[in-house]
Amino acid sequence: MKLNIPNVGEIEIKNIVLDYNGTIAKDGKVKESIKKYINALSGEFDIYVITADTHGSAAKNLSDTSVKLQILTSNNHTKEKEEFVKSLEDVFAVGNGSNDSLMLKEADIGVCVVEDEGASVKSIINSDIVCRSIEEAFELLIKPKRIIATLRE
Repeated sequence: MKLNIPNVGEIEIKNIVLDYNGTIAKDGKVKESIKKYINALSGEFDIYVITADTHGSAAKNLSDTSVKLQILTSNNHTKEKEEFVKSLEDVFAVGNGSNDSLMLKEADIGVCVVEDEGASVKSIINSDIVCRSIEEAFELLIKPKRIIATLRE
C-alpha cells in the first residue's frame, strides 16, 4: 500500500506489527472479529504479532490466522520490540502499552489503541495516530484515505 500524504510525502506499508495483550487480545484471548480482520489483511501485508506471551496462549489463539508470531526473549521488551520493527521495512505498528512506545515511534506509521487495558502515555506520545479500538486501527488499512486525512499537514 502506497500513501501519498500531502506535505508529508509518500509512505509505503508492507508489514503490520501487532502487540498482543491489550491490543489484539484481552486477557490472552483474541476475538473472532479480530481474526477476520487479520485474515482479510494478510493477502496484502505480512502480519507479525510480537508478544511476551504472558498467558502462554498466543500460538494457540492465533493458529487459525496467517500471522508470524514473534515471542520476546530479552529482559528489555521495549528495546526488543523497537529492534524488531527496525529489522523490517515499511511498517504499520499497533500497540498500547509502555513497552510498545519505541516500536510505535520507529514504525513508518505507529498507531496506539485505547482498549480495555487503556494506553500508556509514552505510547500515545510516540504514535502517529491514536484509535479507540483495534478494529478502528484495522479500518485505517481498509480505508487508507482515513490515514491520509489524519496525517496530512
